[in-house]
Amino acid sequence: MRLKQLITYFVLAYSISWLIWLPLYGHIWGLNNLPILPFHHALGGLGPLIASFLTTWIYNKQEGIKHLLAKCFRLKPLIYLLVALLSPFLLALVAMVINYAVYNIPIDFSTILTSREFPEFNLGTFFMYNLVFFGFGEEAGWRGFALPRLQEKYSGLASAIILTVFWALWHWPLFFYRPGYTSMDAGGIFGWVLSLLTGSVLLSWLYNSSRGSILICAVFHSTIDIVFTADFANKNIINYMGALITIWGILTIIIFKPRNLSANKSESDGI
Repeated sequence: MRLKQLITYFVLAYSISWLIWLPLYGHIWGLNNLPILPFHHALGGLGPLIASFLTTWIYNKQEGIKHLLAKCFRLKPLIYLLVALLSPFLLALVAMVINYAVYNIPIDFSTILTSREFPEFNLGTFFMYNLVFFGFGEEAGWRGFALPRLQEKYSGLASAIILTVFWALWHWPLFFYRPGYTSMDAGGIFGWVLSLLTGSVLLSWLYNSSRGSILICAVFHSTIDIVFTADFANKNIINYMGALITIWGILTIIIFKPRNLSANKSESDGI
């Protein structure tokens, strides 16, 4: 039954997102006249969320929906909410300090608050944009639905690795239209997959440690997106942040161990 649920979820998540994104990458098949909506890319980010609720309704009906909604608004333990909210900005600050120490480039805190993609957004607006479309949009599916079902058979680390494969594949259309993806070479793709793996490990740890809070995962996903798309004048800062978060992911594995990474899975499996 769990395998059927996972297959249904992944098929729906891919189908919904890829269909929404079709006007953005349809040119590869000669589909050049499909309508493109405002924030069209962001709308595709809702695919995993929609898929998680549809699959939950198919297999678990109203009781499953109530449980999934409860996880979407689970605030406690507050310490993990603070980690999710503040740690990416701390990483950015440390990266800027390293950049200053190496290149003597002054630290400009305002660069963290500005988006390259949406310079007209303030920090609050950009946070809400990321929280809705990519925080809840993705995490209600990847961590909220798929992760606990994978952890019924595999350890937390193994589940995070397996989920990375499906998470990476979901991004496939972006390589045909999204700036930053279209220019990736083999080395860039390898680094990108490694960053997804690190994110998957940290998000799995946050999910399990918070007893299944989708909200905390959504906040962390949002703040990570904010700092990695901030308008830093010096690109070395992005590289330092990538190295720092990779070290954090490795330390999480070492400290919590592959089995203990999912120590609280009994709290988060739900229906």
